[in-house]
Amino acid sequence: MNTKWVLFFILFAGFILPAVSAQAVENSSEGGAWIIPIKGDIEPSLSVFVRREINKAVSHGADFIIFEIDTFGGRVDSALQITSMIMSITEARTVAWVANSDESMGVSWSAGALIALSCEDIYMASGTSMGAAAPVQVSPGGTVPTDEKTVSAVRTQMAAIAEKNGHPEGIALAMVDQDVELWEITINNGTRAVTLTDMERLEKEADSVVERVKIISPSGKLLSLTAGEAYRYGLSKGVINNRNTLIEQIGASAVLEESSLSFADALVSFLTSGAVQTILIIIGIIMIFLEINTPGFGIPGVAAIIAFAVVFGSNAMLGNVGSFEMVLFLIGIVLLAVEIFILPGFGVAGISGLILIGVSLLFSMQSFIIPNYEWEWAIMGRNALVVSVGMILAIAGIALIALLGPKIRIFDPLTLKTAITGTAGGPDPDTAGTAVPPVEIEDDNNFQLLLGKSGTAETTLRPSGKALIEGNIYSVESDGEFIEQGKPVTVIRVRGNRILVRS
Repeated sequence: MNTKWVLFFILFAGFILPAVSAQAVENSSEGGAWIIPIKGDIEPSLSVFVRREINKAVSHGADFIIFEIDTFGGRVDSALQITSMIMSITEARTVAWVANSDESMGVSWSAGALIALSCEDIYMASGTSMGAAAPVQVSPGGTVPTDEKTVSAVRTQMAAIAEKNGHPEGIALAMVDQDVELWEITINNGTRAVTLTDMERLEKEADSVVERVKIISPSGKLLSLTAGEAYRYGLSKGVINNRNTLIEQIGASAVLEESSLSFADALVSFLTSGAVQTILIIIGIIMIFLEINTPGFGIPGVAAIIAFAVVFGSNAMLGNVGSFEMVLFLIGIVLLAVEIFILPGFGVAGISGLILIGVSLLFSMQSFIIPNYEWEWAIMGRNALVVSVGMILAIAGIALIALLGPKIRIFDPLTLKTAITGTAGGPDPDTAGTAVPPVEIEDDNNFQLLLGKSGTAETTLRPSGKALIEGNIYSVESDGEFIEQGKPVTVIRVRGNRILVRS
């Protein structure tokens, strides 16, 4: 008898109890809601944040994903990305809530309206509004409407979203296209908001009793609705002012988690801003110049790697960087190195290298290569401005360093001040401990005749290079100083086939 009870207890404790506990944990998320805030400007970093939090909510078994919206809008591409993410959710019911509090603006305008419509259910708090979703572009004189191609694309997307989620299509169209005229009608004793075209069609149908009430949004004006109007015309499911009431209304059991922007999210947003990217480009290019002009590999090279790693790394977190951009950048660096170390002067290779570096930086800041819409051209123009300003200021900085570098103490480590007493040709006989007699060269050119002659540096002398003396080019060496291309030089010593010059 006692043995049976002991065996039962072992089975209960070892197998049955853990199974029951696991089932309880598994069911603890049943009916749970996950809250994801969409606040502030709609930008690429916010798109990355929303994607990550949606994946977390789905993996934790949330049955409801609530998007708490409070935004004036933002970038069209980021809004379309977020919309696609929300529309692809099948494991949970999506809910948009336009909240109103002391810390919020109580609006879901422009891109925010597009995101709200992508949710299956919409709720709004008192005092909030939604609408004015027409795509615009920023110009020096303010915001202006985009071209018809862009409006048509967004209008089609809005209509498709409204149709999928059962929202009034006429309202969605009137929010995007100012040419749409929206009417309030009563049809079979029910109130609806329809476009002028739909209203005229309904009036012709024999089984519909249509009465025109009023124009909600006339042609030439974008539609915006208050919380009460959105509920009246069937866009929202209700006017709800606090989160607890919302949770109860949608039938959720509890809030599993409320997402929030982390320090990493804020850091990525900061690093991908136009001002910071410009500064990083300036630092990277100047540091490459300093590294190339100093012996060995030192601090400038490390700084250049860090600067460009931050540029490409931060944009990679937004999903904008692939192998194409990295290959362009590396080819550009190689061409610059070829121009500096192999080819004299600054020509096709150097210019091509700078262009490829600039193009790679440009493409790393956007998710497309060739723009198809006006808003994509606007984004590309903004990115091109960031890259161009960065490269122009970097070139100006390089010129300033070349001009003032020798006079500024901070650049002393970059200047060679120690005299070179020997080269690949052997020790200098004037400074070595044992004198070496000069070697007479049997040649048509008697180098001894060049002693005291003047010419110009045909290439940069580091310390070896070439110089143009009396119409002929000779391989020469400086006496330890760095001599730039085109600077005047004078032959100060000739030892065999070694021609030593000084600036």
